[in-house]
Amino acid sequence: MKIDDVRGMTPDQLSEQLINLKKEQFNLRFQRATGQLEKTHRVDEVRKDIARLKTVLRGKQAQA
Repeated sequence: MKIDDVRGMTPDQLSEQLINLKKEQFNLRFQRATGQLEKTHRVDEVRKDIARLKTVLRGKQAQA
């Protein structure tokens, strides 16, 4: 996920995307624990995407 894409989203879209990424992170944690995770890099990508979304969402809330 690119930062430019994130900045173009509305706060509602950011919240929805954040929820989806948290669900994905939860599933990835279980896959890793059971040894079924093949794309291990995806865990780091999701974690960084969550951080990007939270940063932009916090900035938009501060402006409002």
